[in-house]
Amino acid sequence: MRKLVGMALVAGALMISGCNTVSGVGKDVSSAGDAVSTTANKNK
Repeated sequence: MRKLVGMALVAGALMISGCNTVSGVGKDVSSAGDAVSTTANKNK
């Protein structure tokens, strides 16, 4: 029973950190897209 609870806690922690990582990557990609758009608009 203790192993099962321990494994569930580890799995939960990994899932939470995974969501934060995906969210961070999404923000980075979004900011890169904004930079490209701004540069394109300046060079019109």
